[in-house]
Amino acid sequence: MTPDVRDETLRPSAGPSQGAAGGGAARPASQDRDPERAGVSAQAGGGPAGGAAKAIPEPAWDRALDLIRGADEVALACHISPDGDALGSMLAAAKALKAMGKRVVASFGDRRFAVPRLLRFLPAQDLLTVPSAFPSEPEVMITFDSSTLDRLGLLAVNAAKAREVIVIDHHASNDGFGTVSLIDPGVAATAVLTEELIRRLGVPLDRDMATLLYVGLVTDTGSFRHSSTTPAAHEMAARLVAAGLRTDEIARELWDRSPFGYLKVLGAALERVVLEDDLVWTYVTHTDRAAYGLPYDEVEGIIDVIRRTDEADVAVVLKQDDDGVWQVSTRSKGGADVGAICTALGGGGHAYAAGFTSHDSVEVTMDRFRELLRKR
Repeated sequence: MTPDVRDETLRPSAGPSQGAAGGGAARPASQDRDPERAGVSAQAGGGPAGGAAKAIPEPAWDRALDLIRGADEVALACHISPDGDALGSMLAAAKALKAMGKRVVASFGDRRFAVPRLLRFLPAQDLLTVPSAFPSEPEVMITFDSSTLDRLGLLAVNAAKAREVIVIDHHASNDGFGTVSLIDPGVAATAVLTEELIRRLGVPLDRDMATLLYVGLVTDTGSFRHSSTTPAAHEMAARLVAAGLRTDEIARELWDRSPFGYLKVLGAALERVVLEDDLVWTYVTHTDRAAYGLPYDEVEGIIDVIRRTDEADVAVVLKQDDDGVWQVSTRSKGGADVGAICTALGGGGHAYAAGFTSHDSVEVTMDRFRELLRKR
């Protein structure tokens, strides 16, 4: 992912204009991530998993497998405000580890711990635990779809104290914070790497695991519309569908549902939309959402409407969260590297889908973004 990949919007644990959660969640997450263009070579050919993660050295895989097999308990964490790729990958791995007889703890470090509404159809949520019940010093910890330690939110402290941290991620901006790195920006989603891990552990995929991995794959490829969609991504989808999952039901949950309030808030955002040369942008306030009782994660998909503007290469949507802080989603059609811009602003993500957090006003935030955009 991300985008995804919220992957996408990176929210920080604290501090001005720092990023951490990428990716916003749920319906948005699935549509809200347009991963950077990835080469086919990293996923082409070889093995049951379609040659996934060929960029990852075999010693890294061997080390990860040894740590997992030797651990009595494995602690799993994904990024805050989890999207389909983050949560789906983590829960699929949790089910696989349970099948191996491991004790498993799985969580994400949001202060308001709740699965985004449009991901509540996912199986295996009984394996989730609140952050306060997460081991303070895990023996072995695995992180999913998190490009930095800060992206783990409350669980960043736990990761810092863990004996071993296996990082599974596909973001080019990953800073390599773990002790074992299973990172490949060339794959379409973290779910690709998670499927490879499960295969190497020798655990057969059941329908629930396949559903979870499929949600990760389909959300981070934008239902196979984004440039990260390679032949290997379709091959993986075929393997997962063969396990008996219902793609129509998954698509309906991810893309074909929204509360009435979303339409009203979308209308407000469209009233404010501005086109400046090759930049189109708008914003959504907390007040906009509060008027209709709309949770923050319901507005992530607005970027997918704004980005359709023919005249603009770059699209930006600022979304005010429940704490009054601006979470900023950005997209590019290829003329600008928004990942680099967002990284400079304390966030990160992919070249064509990224985000950051700003504690400044809308005006100041956009001035800072424009300044960096002009230099690209």
